[in-house]
Amino acid sequence: MAKDRFTSAGQNNHYKANLNLALPVMLSQAGQMVVVLADNLMVGQLGATQLAGAAFANNLFVVGMVFTMGLINGLTPLAGKAFGSGNRAEAVNWLRQSFTTFPVISTIQALVMAALVLFMPFMGQPDEVVKLAIPYYLVLVTSLIPFQFFFIFKQYAEGLGNTRIAMTITLTANIINIILNYIFIYGKLGLPAMGLMGAGYATLISRIFMPIAFLLLFFKLDYFKPDRAYWKTTQFSIKAAVKLLKLGFPIAGQYIVEVLTFSLGSIMMGWLGEAALAAHQVVISLASLTYMTSAGLAAATTIKVSHFRGEKRFKSIIHSVNASLRMVIIFMSISVTMFLLFRYRIPALFVPDAEVISIAAGLMLVAGLFQIFDGIQVVSLGALRGLEDVKTPMLMVIIAYFPVALPISYVSAFVLGWGPQGIWLGYMAGLLMAGIQLLLRFRWKTKLLTASCKEQL
Repeated sequence: MAKDRFTSAGQNNHYKANLNLALPVMLSQAGQMVVVLADNLMVGQLGATQLAGAAFANNLFVVGMVFTMGLINGLTPLAGKAFGSGNRAEAVNWLRQSFTTFPVISTIQALVMAALVLFMPFMGQPDEVVKLAIPYYLVLVTSLIPFQFFFIFKQYAEGLGNTRIAMTITLTANIINIILNYIFIYGKLGLPAMGLMGAGYATLISRIFMPIAFLLLFFKLDYFKPDRAYWKTTQFSIKAAVKLLKLGFPIAGQYIVEVLTFSLGSIMMGWLGEAALAAHQVVISLASLTYMTSAGLAAATTIKVSHFRGEKRFKSIIHSVNASLRMVIIFMSISVTMFLLFRYRIPALFVPDAEVISIAAGLMLVAGLFQIFDGIQVVSLGALRGLEDVKTPMLMVIIAYFPVALPISYVSAFVLGWGPQGIWLGYMAGLLMAGIQLLLRFRWKTKLLTASCKEQL
């Protein structure tokens, strides 16, 4: 049985392996943020109403989007464990189950999401904004269908330990999206200017490209040659489909809880005025940039944990997760330092308003510590997903956010009178609690694993 050693080289291997897996995920997310920024800049040139319509539609769509992503995330630890144990045929079987199960769920979800347009006129938005948002939103909902096929391929490839293929396709699709945005929104190359709908069509086309590109690579690359051979021997299994969903639904629940928590926090921030909300959006965008590192390391941790679990190298699981935790703490500590040193200068790059800059500077003080706890909790979640432990972590996340984070945000901001910083203190408290709970949960799970298999270091 393979063993880790207490040597510098042995420990460094975990840092290198995790970072190699995490970097492509980080780059994919960075590319996606560039697309979001480009979308806002291009649509924003059309006027505030068009931009408001895009924001309204996207805020509704993102809830369904993260649900789909979370649901399909259950594929990675199953495929990873099979791959780690040397059973590629079993890994392919999980891919087959995914292509049969998830499209059914996503189609039902898309229909439900489309029906939401019946309620959009009653959500307190200006009539002109709603009028623009509805057709754009329906195009986004349509794009969910091709995107989920890409995401199945992505999570499977990551389960095998390859994060670069999905990165390459994602970045290419992002470039296509930006180019098509320019052509469709403003009416270039002889096409009529489509405004906001042009951005929607660009998104749809780029998301159709993504699964087609992955499918072509699946049939072309030697890397997937074993998968193509084993595919012929797989069959749909209701029992396997149920297992996929049992893993996927709690992960999707975790995503939804986090999105709702930050959305409700944004609503509370709006109660404090436009300046507070603007400052909040600036700092959230900055925190999202640094979060990419945590998310990348979390994805890498899920992959490595599932592989080591398949290999029954339970001590290696501990060392790999510890490596990810140390890296995320180091990076976030650097981020804290930057946030503290440049808390006035960075917000000034976004807005010239002195009041907004002052509020954002105060939020960045809290956001610095917030990120350390966020990094710990997201890496711990990634580790637990690799162990296929998702139900209890979902409950822990719910407890940390709903009964802890949101009430503390409200009391701190409105009862104690701490204003915008009070809302972010609630975020920090929730993430601190989530990080402690999830890390203790991981320690307990690995203690059980090592007790059941007396692997030597």
